[in-house]
Amino acid sequence: MSHPRVTMLIMLVAAVQDAEGRGGRLVEMPAGVPSRPVADLATAIAEREAADQPRWIWPATTDIYPALLRAGVRVARCHDLELTEALLSGHAGRWGEPRGLAAARARLHGLPVHPDPPRSEPAPPGFAQGALFETAGPPPAAGFDAEQAIIEVYADQQRRLAGTEHPGRFRTLVAAESAGALVAAEMGHTGLPWRADVHDRLLRELLGPPQPVGPPRRLAELTAEINAAFGTHNLHPDLPAEVVRAFARAGIQIPNTRRWVLREIDHPAVAPLLEFKELYRLWTANGWTWLDSWVRDGRFHPEYVPGGVVSGRWGARGGGALQVPKVIRRAVIADPGWTFVVADAGQLEPRILAAVSGDDRLARAAAAGDLYAALARDSFAGDRAKAKIALIGAMYGQTGGDALPALAVLRRHYPTAFDYVEQAARTGENGGLVRSWLGRTCPPAAGPARDAGLDPPDEVAPPPGRARGRFTRNFVIQATAAEWALILLATLRTALAGTRAELVAFVHDEVVVHCPADQAEQVSEAVRECATRAGRMLFGATEVRFPLDVSVVGSYADAK
Repeated sequence: MSHPRVTMLIMLVAAVQDAEGRGGRLVEMPAGVPSRPVADLATAIAEREAADQPRWIWPATTDIYPALLRAGVRVARCHDLELTEALLSGHAGRWGEPRGLAAARARLHGLPVHPDPPRSEPAPPGFAQGALFETAGPPPAAGFDAEQAIIEVYADQQRRLAGTEHPGRFRTLVAAESAGALVAAEMGHTGLPWRADVHDRLLRELLGPPQPVGPPRRLAELTAEINAAFGTHNLHPDLPAEVVRAFARAGIQIPNTRRWVLREIDHPAVAPLLEFKELYRLWTANGWTWLDSWVRDGRFHPEYVPGGVVSGRWGARGGGALQVPKVIRRAVIADPGWTFVVADAGQLEPRILAAVSGDDRLARAAAAGDLYAALARDSFAGDRAKAKIALIGAMYGQTGGDALPALAVLRRHYPTAFDYVEQAARTGENGGLVRSWLGRTCPPAAGPARDAGLDPPDEVAPPPGRARGRFTRNFVIQATAAEWALILLATLRTALAGTRAELVAFVHDEVVVHCPADQAEQVSEAVRECATRAGRMLFGATEVRFPLDVSVVGSYADAK
């Protein structure tokens, strides 16, 4: 059995690998498949894209698409077998099983399933790149025909997809996940505009000049201040255990050195310690070493990981793309004549709760620009703070303190929404699985809930023994919020096709577009329209609005 699109794809990928690894010579392909130069194959792919924009089926976008981008080829659509396999396995209650092409084929044929090969950390820009399939599944010569396996696994996935609880929704999830993988590779290839000279100046202003050995001057000064406050000289403030013991010797018991814990303490070491923590993280995570490693030719090129946490939110491998401090964002400056359009979804999670629960009264409140204010007018005697506490408490399982009376009001006035998250919590506490709106399924109780990207806001302290219920009650909301953001991203990619605008960053609910200044209004309108469209694609004709805070700025740090 053969498929011309798959054959062409395998030929191009092998040729690109050879060009990068062995100087561009022709590749010896499997029997019956002719060798062709990279340029010819790239042209063939581009011609096919222009003709009918086929949906390419391949094992893993993260292994294949970056090489195609380096060859000058972009595709409109794909079906990522690996991401889809992970979604289907999770839906079947087998979260975390091997999901690569080799594993999927082995399951299909009743063969032993081996773990997926680990992916190594990406090399920073300017470092030598490994072979294309260095960490991917086995090539055609490794025991099975890759082309045949791709076709078989794809057909099996379509059969399994049709048997899910809501096949239409799940197809949308698979399409969005695959589209997101394309966007992630394209953003890593394009890079985020970055001024190394501005970054260096910021570091020197905050830390002092770099030292040949040891930390910068400001960190050394703060270390001395902290030691003086504790009456010692050998405390290392970068070691939390030492700091906890120092406070204990001063008669203050603290569970950890997190910022919100330290702020509750009255001690002269607190102020310099808080400053030290912030600057130490800046030095180690985004200091001169990071700058030298990750910024090349005025761009930061991270590697995003779609679906990197169980909620469906993205992760990052190398460079810390999702955790760039606001102060360092001052170095993210648009090119001359260009600007950034930064769009951030406001109050996304409570709006998602209104949509997924089907609570009509909450949906009417979510039709307003400020959901909390509308909720306050409707049910909390105008007290916006109490309305916010109630919604956050319901979504994260907070039941004590100021949340208790606010939750009672929420339960009385919005019982459908309240019961939706309560039911998710009870399912989790009883060992069950819950799903997002489109069908992403949470891991079982033994899964890594702490790695799920679902930690509550600092002010929320769930009661002991309720962690699983808190996890599942928030999963149904946050995983659906991730789906909304992913559809926004995918539709925006399509809307910007054919323009000079570049998608350059995506952090949870925030999208950053780099575009010519005279296109900023057009891009802003496209982002807003895609946000509306994402809501319609997920929930149909709902009253719930998903407004965006849109900023047009020359520096990323100036966004709202």
